[in-house]
Amino acid sequence: MKNILVIHYSQSGQLTEIVNNIAMPLNSSKNIKVVHHQIEMETPFAFPWKKKDFLNAFPESFLQIPSKIKPIPEAILNQKFDLVILGYSVWYLSPSIPTNSLLRTPKAKQLLVNTPVITVIGCRNMWIMAQEKTKALLKECGSKLVGNIVLRDRHINHISVITIVQWMFTGEKKKYLGIFPKPGVSQKDIDESTRFGDIILDHTVSNKLDNLQKSLIKEKAVEIKPFLVLADKRANVLFGKWAKLIYSKGKRSIHKRTIWIKMFNYYLLFAIWVIAPVVFLLFLLTYLPLSGKIKKDKKYYSSVEIK
Repeated sequence: MKNILVIHYSQSGQLTEIVNNIAMPLNSSKNIKVVHHQIEMETPFAFPWKKKDFLNAFPESFLQIPSKIKPIPEAILNQKFDLVILGYSVWYLSPSIPTNSLLRTPKAKQLLVNTPVITVIGCRNMWIMAQEKTKALLKECGSKLVGNIVLRDRHINHISVITIVQWMFTGEKKKYLGIFPKPGVSQKDIDESTRFGDIILDHTVSNKLDNLQKSLIKEKAVEIKPFLVLADKRANVLFGKWAKLIYSKGKRSIHKRTIWIKMFNYYLLFAIWVIAPVVFLLFLLTYLPLSGKIKKDKKYYSSVEIK
């Protein structure tokens, strides 16, 4: 009998549906015992977001500053798991505050040490650098990353920006104005994610987790978009400067923090609607000279390796 823990945090409920679907074949197996746990904050993040709260979460999200979470139940901590499935969302190009907060606790290290981990990401489009940060956190916990599954919004960048914003601030996952597509990961992708559970089940019962990611990639569990890799890296550099500035100003004065967050909001709009298209054009112009590096990047970011 294999013991598997499925742990995640979800504001909207989308990630809960994703991890539950992936776990479905595991739940149905006589050879597997599945335990589910949802991360809870001492001070919950409301959904839908208020715009000021969403923007105010930026510095701590990007800088990976933890907040207090409710303790993991002793009944879970006292078990030894053969595998942990960690589901997380991406906030400001980093693992969400609840996920980061969990992985920085001593209890997480107790739970994850010497344990194989599969990450499951539900996001808009950019997740590469968030996963690199999560890899580092898992390494600090003494665990071994054996798989990664990414479900993302497949619509083009500027369409998904509009639809996600409407969803975040209204809480309604519907077609905005009746003409835009539904926001978030498509229901088709969510429903079909059970196939990943079948692969995980097969590799778990046969003790072949070291080969799991190769099998998941064959089923398109991870698809790398080279432009988004570039955009993610560039945005991380700029977000880092903004986050440090806002956080340092906020230590001196809440009023100053508020002013700088408003300025960041204007920058964010400019970056999405002006800078991103320019970066895409530059990417196209340099694609051929950089094709070798792009190929290497695709291979690495599809894997569970850590630099």
